[in-house]
Amino acid sequence: MTGPEDHTMPRCSTCKPSTPTSSASTTPSPTSTPCLPEATTSGGRPDAAPLPETERFDVTGTLPSIPAEPPALRTLSQPALADLGDLPATSRWVRSGSLRLHVLDYGPADGVPVLLLPGITSPAVTMDFVARGLADLVRPLVLDIRGRGLSDNPPALDGTAESGGLHGYDLASYAADVDAVVSGLELDRPILLGHSMGARIVALAAATGRHELRGTVLVDPPMSGPGRDPYPTTLEAFLGQLDQARRGTDADEVAQSWPRWPRREQELRARWLASCSRTAIAATHAGFESEDFFADWPKVPAPAVLIYGGDSPVVTAAGAEEAARANPAAELVKVPGVGHMIFWDDPDAALAAARNALKKLI
Repeated sequence: MTGPEDHTMPRCSTCKPSTPTSSASTTPSPTSTPCLPEATTSGGRPDAAPLPETERFDVTGTLPSIPAEPPALRTLSQPALADLGDLPATSRWVRSGSLRLHVLDYGPADGVPVLLLPGITSPAVTMDFVARGLADLVRPLVLDIRGRGLSDNPPALDGTAESGGLHGYDLASYAADVDAVVSGLELDRPILLGHSMGARIVALAAATGRHELRGTVLVDPPMSGPGRDPYPTTLEAFLGQLDQARRGTDADEVAQSWPRWPRREQELRARWLASCSRTAIAATHAGFESEDFFADWPKVPAPAVLIYGGDSPVVTAAGAEEAARANPAAELVKVPGVGHMIFWDDPDAALAAARNALKKLI
């Protein structure tokens, strides 16, 4: 089991991030300033009614064993930290309970805020190219989701009852972090844009309605859940690539799995995957099958846009049809010729779809 230090920052051999002194603080990068992707299938329950809130978790099923490890095993090399110096963004810090959350803010301060939420093994820096592609239109802010990048792990939980047995990596906890960022950075009527796991978080955060939003953009959200087809990328595959990163991987090895990705994105993933918590990955993977996306999606208010890959195993044709039926006010947009990792598979086409969606919301 992990110890009480589980909310500490990732270890670095050359420096230690400073502790914020207020609910939201700022650390400029020197210039002003991807991890393992996620894949799943929509599953086959096209005629199923959304689960009520009390049935968000598959309480009748048995969660797989979730490894609990100390946060000291999360590491970042000096070259990874130096990547932050190349970003046209400012590091900001927000408290969510006892957790310190790291956010990359691309400005400008008076721009329409768009909070970007990455996927299961994607620290904020791996969505830098997405933020840059939107920066002339809006004010992108990219969150290091808890347990990834520079953000803390949640405090140690016993994993049996709290957060549905997901060790603080359940959707409700993730959504609470979104609320903390919106409040802590005083974001006025932001837009939430999430990819994969991030899209699931967007759905719950929007459905709860704790903050007024201009709208939401969900990009290829995993539609798995209780009674649905299993997530097609196994936990063993995720953890195997995490082990590669921790022993030392490079862009060439990443390219063997993801040859379509731009070289810079392969390099960033090779350097930053080791910052991800094994517990975060395993618990989130378990959540993909114990928490139902369709418990939240019908409650997401308009305007909402769901973008999905034409070749994605995550949002299949049947999944897209089910999503359209469950939330008829939402707009669905298919990007042809790309898989689940839409932005990485075809950056130009994915960014064009995201920009078109955002133009309707600002």
